[in-house]
Amino acid sequence: MKKAVCICLALALALLSACGEQPGEAELSLAPPEDERLVVYTSHKQELWWPIVREFEERTGIWVDVVTGGSNELLERISEEAESPRADVMFGGGVDTIEVYRDYLEPYTAEGIEHVPEDYRSEGGLWTPFSVLPVVIIYNTRLIDDGAVTCWQDLLEPAFRGKIAFADPAVSGSSFTSLVTMLYALEGDVDTNLRAFAGNLGGRELDSSGDVLTGVSDGSFWIGVTLEETALKRVDAGDSLRLVYPDDGTSLVPDGSAIVKGAAHPDNAKRFIDFTLSPEVQKLLLEQYRRPVRTDIALTGELPGEEDMQVLDYDVAWASSHHDTVLMSWAFYLDKEETA
Repeated sequence: MKKAVCICLALALALLSACGEQPGEAELSLAPPEDERLVVYTSHKQELWWPIVREFEERTGIWVDVVTGGSNELLERISEEAESPRADVMFGGGVDTIEVYRDYLEPYTAEGIEHVPEDYRSEGGLWTPFSVLPVVIIYNTRLIDDGAVTCWQDLLEPAFRGKIAFADPAVSGSSFTSLVTMLYALEGDVDTNLRAFAGNLGGRELDSSGDVLTGVSDGSFWIGVTLEETALKRVDAGDSLRLVYPDDGTSLVPDGSAIVKGAAHPDNAKRFIDFTLSPEVQKLLLEQYRRPVRTDIALTGELPGEEDMQVLDYDVAWASSHHDTVLMSWAFYLDKEETA
């Protein structure tokens, strides 16, 4: 009997000892060493980044920790963490927005960059292009007749006031690119056109770019501004949407990747950047309705060639240097509209 009691006491002590372990110790024991880790901040949707990250992990044995969010949100976070960087790579976001945070990024010349046109390259290698994303206009085919919307100028028509879906350009990098694209395309004074478009939203600005597709598809809005990739996905899924490549021009601004200055895992970051530009990953983009940046990979039939669009000469340097000014003016005009 005494022996049984002793055994019970021993088991109880063992359990108490186990319960006394510091939280996360078991998890830490399973984690890889520091030189086999990588932290990626990405604004891409999971359906895009997941297969790329998974394949990278399988090929390299590197453990990737992914943090998601809006491109502006993540880039701002990188700037706030500059004294002690948590991220190694920023994966996603228009390069015009990435340029704004150049002080927090480390230049790198990726393998395979020679297969990318000069127009899609960063001078000095601040960022590496990933895909090309034309800006398009979409409309609900149940609410608008074909041919009623053909260009950016149409979005200033009073008939569409309060019926245009547009995401906050201070949150969405793609929305900022769309806004600057429109300003490039429209004739006349930039500030006047910015004010006119803000006014035509009727105080209705969306929180994210994804809300644009949903809002137009369900009829909450008649028209929207978005990227070719997301529009084609929803059209092929059967949504009552049609996309328009504006007659007065669209932009072909690449989104990109960049290494964070002072990254804890710089060698692994370089390997990941190289992987995003590899033929294998670039071919994978076609399955996601995205345009590869490599010239040695042909487009699929669903993606019209540049010769079939009116392409604007989008100045990335101008867009990045005027980023804060454009956003301040936009917020001012939108606020006046909301309080009117």
